[in-house]
Amino acid sequence: AAMAARCRLAARFHHIHGANIRLDASHTQATRVESFANGLCFSQEPLAAGQIFLVEIEEKELGWCGHLRVGLTAHDPQSLEVVPEYSLPDLVNMGDTWVFAITRNHNRVVVEGEEVQARGQPWEPFLLIERVRIPRDTLVGRSRPGRYSHILDDLYKMNVLPATARRSRIGVLYAPQPDGTADMHIVINGEDMGPSARGLPTTRPLYAVIDVFASTKSVRVIPVDYGFPSLQTLCRLVIQKHIVHRLAIDGLDLPPLLKSFCQHE
Repeated sequence: AAMAARCRLAARFHHIHGANIRLDASHTQATRVESFANGLCFSQEPLAAGQIFLVEIEEKELGWCGHLRVGLTAHDPQSLEVVPEYSLPDLVNMGDTWVFAITRNHNRVVVEGEEVQARGQPWEPFLLIERVRIPRDTLVGRSRPGRYSHILDDLYKMNVLPATARRSRIGVLYAPQPDGTADMHIVINGEDMGPSARGLPTTRPLYAVIDVFASTKSVRVIPVDYGFPSLQTLCRLVIQKHIVHRLAIDGLDLPPLLKSFCQHE
């Protein structure tokens, strides 16, 4: 319950961000309005151990090379005199920051002698990372996002939506280790890519880093319920049950923020 409450609080972007970023009123959508850089964003709150910060790619922009970059930083965004232009290499060069560019084949750090464990099947209901169980349904991008009948979507069932495609869902979290450090994991459409970085400090708050870079133009934070669904989540499910297409929600007599919440799973 505590994890669920904290996740709902942190499922927003920090008000400190890159010069070319514009946030919507709910601070859940970040759009780069100019150029291809200065698109750095942070989670509103530090993440708890095992808490995933999940975003969905909402809009792409042709003509640029490179894609979304994600990771973690021990720097409080509020303490930055100037938000760096790039996460790679600028923010990383400041130290205590671990960021990777999202590609089809992602990074994985394997210790010598360690066996690579088989990943769970995409239809399993929960993604297990260390001791954390995350509902997989929320983590997987929909190739047909207009409709809620995604159980009929072949791409959803096969989990083959490209990592950098529109509607792809990317998440980052850290898992504590017995030696007092943590491993950073990146999750792409419900699949754990394994440890992307090891030895992260757990004695300092760690913020999610989302760099809306180059061909990625806009992303939205997707809230993840770990425990019992919140009242607002239950209300959203009831509304979605009676709506065939999410565009129909615009015509409902609901407050704008509630419409936005209902339109995004």
